[in-house]
Amino acid sequence: MAKTFQSVRVNFIMNFILTISNFIFPLITFPYASRVLGASGVGTVTFASSIISYFSMVGMLGIPTYAIRACAKVRDDQKKLEKTVQEVMLLNFLVMLVAIFFLLISIFSIDRFAQEKTLYLILSSTLIFNVLGVDWLYRALERYTYITIRSIIFKFLALILLLLLVKTTDDYVLYGAISVLASVGSNLLNFLNLRRIINLKPSEKLNLRPHIRPSLTFFLLSVSAIIYQSVDTTLLGFMAGNEAVGYYSAAVRLKQILVGVVTSLGAVLMPRLSNYIENGRHEEFQRLLQKAINFVFVASLPLAVYFILLAKESILFLSGDGFLPSVLPLQLIIPSIVFIGFSNVMGFQVLVPTNREILVVYSTIAGAVVDLILNLFLIPLFDASGTAFSSSAAEFVVVLVQVYLLRELIPTLLKQSSLTKALGSVVIASVVTLLVKPLLSGVFLTLVITALLFFSSYSIVLLLTKEKFITELVTSLVKKYK
Repeated sequence: MAKTFQSVRVNFIMNFILTISNFIFPLITFPYASRVLGASGVGTVTFASSIISYFSMVGMLGIPTYAIRACAKVRDDQKKLEKTVQEVMLLNFLVMLVAIFFLLISIFSIDRFAQEKTLYLILSSTLIFNVLGVDWLYRALERYTYITIRSIIFKFLALILLLLLVKTTDDYVLYGAISVLASVGSNLLNFLNLRRIINLKPSEKLNLRPHIRPSLTFFLLSVSAIIYQSVDTTLLGFMAGNEAVGYYSAAVRLKQILVGVVTSLGAVLMPRLSNYIENGRHEEFQRLLQKAINFVFVASLPLAVYFILLAKESILFLSGDGFLPSVLPLQLIIPSIVFIGFSNVMGFQVLVPTNREILVVYSTIAGAVVDLILNLFLIPLFDASGTAFSSSAAEFVVVLVQVYLLRELIPTLLKQSSLTKALGSVVIASVVTLLVKPLLSGVFLTLVITALLFFSSYSIVLLLTKEKFITELVTSLVKKYK
């Protein structure tokens, strides 16, 4: 039976709604949690989460990214799809058992972990939910409407529980449990719904071998990526304490929200791009890739500049006066969203669909090495600010390596991109914002008015210069309205 897939536009809209929910949820929960728990409580949960992420990385073995591509290639053949899903799930289950075994040993044998064993055991449930969730299958089949709806429901449930249960500084364990529910709780629904998509009973002998090598390649990518995503927090926790982690986590939380916005289009493109490559549709591949590049520049540059200019007000609004030491780390880490957006397109929209994921590994390892070295030197001197600078520097190195690896493709993409128009529009929007900002008072009012001025003036300049992505978007909206 032929499958029908939603358009890229619908997938993008649904994924963008999901991204916005990921934006709104922390805007409500993190200010509340940071004020109730303080830097120490938030830092304790963040540090524990970074430790759990290492074991989750091992247990997932790079499968989430590999499986999206593998299933996207065979999604038009139900029999091949079922066999692929069964084999990948079995491989994931076996590897995750090993990871859980070593995680439990670590929790009960390392004093720092044993002191908070309840928190660590609760957070370790993410490993089980990740295996059961098979989120990669839903993404390969482009079920973004389903993904978005169930994610929003669980976030809303987690929000209610947070407001009802987290009342004192001692409730950080409950905060950790609620964060698990918000992030991976919906994976249980994925598993229950799985039987409607595929038959879980193998109809022929399963062969795990073809999946091991590519999964290991993506695992290497995960290892190198986790070094400058979680090792930052781990090193900071060991070298500067939970309070410094708390300040850093406030900056990282906002950065992660913005990264989600910038990479929202790319997240829906990899299955489609992989399918185009598999079926030799190279012109469509190139056209879709150019749209992704334009979106990254148009979205990331204004977000980065605005939150550098309004860093203090953003931290005060998100976390309160007690997190003012997070302002400089935020300003230092925010530029990384531009680098991440660009490397996401180069890595996961070009190299991965064309089976060159090992090159993504090389670029990520280069960034990880730079990040590790800089952290060892800068944390003793600058605490959270040193870690934030190291993170941005690492992401920039990843971009440089990928630009070199794709040096034949980059000039064409940049020549047709919206980079110049986006830069010019950002400059004008920044001048307008800086002129008005001194006239405003009150954190919330300042953020609202400056955001309206900055992004409206930015959009107007893009329209006047006939920037392609914005022009097509507005034209499409007008046609739909009519």
